[in-house]
Amino acid sequence: MLPLTLIDTAPLPDGGELRLMRRGGDFMILFERNELMSSRVRGSEEALATLACERLHASRPEVLIGGLGLGFTLGAALKALPAGASVVIAELVPKILEWAKGPLAHIFGTSLDDRRVHVELGDVHDLIVHSQDRFDAILLDVDNGPDGLIHSANNRLYGRNGLQAAYDALRPGGVLAIWSAYPDKAFAGRLHKAGFDVEEVKTRSTGGRKGAHHIIWIATRPSRTR
Repeated sequence: MLPLTLIDTAPLPDGGELRLMRRGGDFMILFERNELMSSRVRGSEEALATLACERLHASRPEVLIGGLGLGFTLGAALKALPAGASVVIAELVPKILEWAKGPLAHIFGTSLDDRRVHVELGDVHDLIVHSQDRFDAILLDVDNGPDGLIHSANNRLYGRNGLQAAYDALRPGGVLAIWSAYPDKAFAGRLHKAGFDVEEVKTRSTGGRKGAHHIIWIATRPSRTR
């Protein structure tokens, strides 16, 4: 087996660090013993974007992506969105943006140079809270599920107040899409209570018939008030 090589580390606001690793031609980002993402598999990260974007009807949609990751969600969103769209990326860890332009540049390709893309360094929660009827879609892949594994403050995103803030930040008919490595019935219930119409989509990590099952919640703000 090829050796696992440390490329760089990135400090986290709550302490600890992310590690950018390489094995042969594959890159991965680790937190402690958790492999958060890998260039070997991209299917569910791409599905996060395509499932949300195919439900949008605006001619010039504005989309918020929480977390750069390895760029797979961004790349899929750009393919699915029209030329007049706008994509805001909220990235908490500045080093990840550096990696995207450095050792991971071959994975990101030209996506960060796309004129539709704007990167804001900061907490996606803060951006959501300070937005009102702004976004047509909010895509969140900032943890391994609806809990603050990487950044404890991310728990705010998945509670009652955080979901209400996301609802308010969306335009009527807008979509909140959340990636998870595992199912969570209680979280799906909270989405319903926040007023969303909820679909729970099971998808493979590879995008095919093999690989781990991941969950994507598609929570739509109704077009009309009930």
